[in-house]
Amino acid sequence: MSAYLGIDGGGTKTALCVLSDEGEVLASTVAPSCYYLFSPEGPALVERVLGVAVPEVCAAAGMAVDAVAYVFAGLPAHGEVSRDVPAVDAAVGAALGHARYAVANDTVCAWAGSLAGADGINVVSGTGSITYGERAGRGVRVGGWGEAFGDEGSGHWVAVRGLQAFTKMADGRLPPGPLLDVLRARLGLGTDLDLVDVVLNRWQRDRREVAALSREVVAAAEEGDAAAAAILSDAADELVELVEATRRRLGFAQGEAVPVSWSGGMLSAALVREPFLSRLRARYPGYDARTPLHPPVVGAALHAAQLAGAPLSAEALQRLAGQ
Repeated sequence: MSAYLGIDGGGTKTALCVLSDEGEVLASTVAPSCYYLFSPEGPALVERVLGVAVPEVCAAAGMAVDAVAYVFAGLPAHGEVSRDVPAVDAAVGAALGHARYAVANDTVCAWAGSLAGADGINVVSGTGSITYGERAGRGVRVGGWGEAFGDEGSGHWVAVRGLQAFTKMADGRLPPGPLLDVLRARLGLGTDLDLVDVVLNRWQRDRREVAALSREVVAAAEEGDAAAAAILSDAADELVELVEATRRRLGFAQGEAVPVSWSGGMLSAALVREPFLSRLRARYPGYDARTPLHPPVVGAALHAAQLAGAPLSAEALQRLAGQ
């Protein structure tokens, strides 16, 4: 039996799992985040976190770290600071103690999990937004530029536009709608101007705090708020553009089927997901929408097997799907 280790890094946690070539998850664990970019430790954080978590998950699987056939680590921000890549990759190697591994951005994990490593595209719309797709062994990333000048269609993008609509309603520049009272209640505002204190002072523009307000935009739209509904419609359009750019860059032939899967909180909202899917098919009828098959950490392990030149068999994939 061969075993593969998948590592899915994230901003709040690091997930790991060991997968057998027969499609059985032998062990899994969750460790602290190894998001090094804003840590005073820098890439050393990656080695410290994985240096504890990797032996732990391998022991739970009943094997030594060196017995793992191959490892794939998908890490947040990987590749976004090119000068850091050698140090980050080396930190993973130091934690493993061998050279049978590959490192890439964590978006690869989402793609590999959602489509079980098959050719196609995965779109993520959570706090931020990004797509990753592969065709014939070639990968393409689109989006993921950050909230300052990108992340269109994401939770943060939706929330900021919801806050803009709130200010316009409060001023009388837009007709008042349910969004006013929804956000007033959520933020506990004494006066509408207290919004400035909450977001800029108390929250210090915290990305996740702001993005969480996308839920209120969805709630307001469900109550019939026209401005909120327009924001969600625009978000769906932006996500379609991300997928379309990915398809074109991957070179899918005209008429070729293109599997598309999705993840992230914004696409769990029907007011975003349904127009996204219908407009996607209107742009290119070959899109084949698929609900995600596996979580990103399992995708990381599946990708490790692919990179080792030993992708799981159809029988093993079927067994994995049944777990």
